Amino acid sequence: MRGIGVVLSTMLLATALGAQGGTDIWVGELRGSGSALSLGDLRNVTRRAGYDNQPQFAPDGRALLFTRIEADGRADSWRVTVDGRMLSQLTRTAVEQEYSPTPMPDGNGFSAIVVEADSTQRLWAYDWNGVPQRPIVPALKPVGYHVWVGLGNIGAFVLSQPTPRDANALVLMNSQTERVDTLARGIGRAFARVPGREAFTFVHFHGDTAVLGEVDVRTRGVRRVVVLPRGAEYHVWLADGSAIISGNGVLYRWAEGRLETFVDLRSRGIRDVSRLALSADGTHLAIVGADQQP
Repeated sequence: MRGIGVVLSTMLLATALGAQGGTDIWVGELRGSGSALSLGDLRNVTRRAGYDNQPQFAPDGRALLFTRIEADGRADSWRVTVDGRMLSQLTRTAVEQEYSPTPMPDGNGFSAIVVEADSTQRLWAYDWNGVPQRPIVPALKPVGYHVWVGLGNIGAFVLSQPTPRDANALVLMNSQTERVDTLARGIGRAFARVPGREAFTFVHFHGDTAVLGEVDVRTRGVRRVVVLPRGAEYHVWLADGSAIISGNGVLYRWAEGRLETFVDLRSRGIRDVSRLALSADGTHLAIVGADQQP
């Protein structure tokens, strides 16, 4: 969503990606730890032509929530088991469109970015049956992406108006107090929780350089973690304090101040990686890539 305005934001980005051949979601098992960490075989759990993207694991790790766009251009939230055998549609709204379904930390359902009838983009709460409940922070818009940290704190990508990429804002908001603080501008779409701490990371662009930054939710302080390889943005954090970062068809592992190649996904037939997600227990990794060619 970098560099496009509110009307052209989430909805048109997803449509454009679908028009470029679509995306699928692969799931693989992470084995071992530290330098012995490995990624097992990858299973395509959404194998079809079209847009299947923005995955997040369900709390029990047995399924993924994701966004699917059908041939009519409608975007809804879906659920698929990690073995790809059971697929179900969660939302069936007539006018609104839902993106980035994410389990809420209170366990009562999931949150999603909703493109409303007037093109307003806000963060909504849904129950597990896909029934909309309420806007979470009604005044905050247009929201593009989000991450939960603890019960009430949410990191959010808020689109600039009209369009400059360097104005897209990193906002920290609290769903209970509705406090909203802008912490940075010129950010990317990727967020990730840091395990064991009230913190999350994001990508901060400085010209052509992308820097992984960390937000301490308690102090609202921001610190630099590492300069990313060109093209890298999506990332997840493991319990041992290391990170897996995607860029240019390669997964990197960052640990103890060093960045090394972890897996070349191109050798496994996966290209144009656009997102990563990690199960809560750290045993499964979800990867989004371009539809496989026949």
